[in-house]
Amino acid sequence: MNIQLKPFTDSDLTLFVNWLHSEHIQRWYAPVEAWVDEVSKRESEYSWIRHYIILAEETPIGFCQYYPYWRSGEDWQGSIPVEETYSIDYLIGEVDFLRKGCACQALKLLQSHIFALPNGQRIIAQPDEDNLASRQTLLAAGYTYDEENELFIVNR
Repeated sequence: MNIQLKPFTDSDLTLFVNWLHSEHIQRWYAPVEAWVDEVSKRESEYSWIRHYIILAEETPIGFCQYYPYWRSGEDWQGSIPVEETYSIDYLIGEVDFLRKGCACQALKLLQSHIFALPNGQRIIAQPDEDNLASRQTLLAAGYTYDEENELFIVNR
């Protein structure tokens, strides 16, 4: 299946909100309002985050984003250097496209975007430990689990 990423636009907002309210998504992406606020301000307050819609054969099926971790103010990286570290978020909103490798392909595309940046040395992610599907997807996309820091990582 041909997976592509297209930059998020205002016309994607309704679909994104619908995905956030989906039964298989809402547990991991709460509160919805915070996510809507972020993508709505993607050209101003959150312009340092790159937001995308995941396409399968030109059909919108999900959402993903990457951001320079050091700009986020987050502090779950453990002993991983903050500089030159990026993080990601992703979801497959369309149920018919779950468990078909689409998220794995999207993660690899995000990885290629990040590693093309001069300061993109590593990507870290920390899905909820109960989110087994996400954890398996990261492993399938080439990430390793760092037990000391309790996160998934892939290096350039």
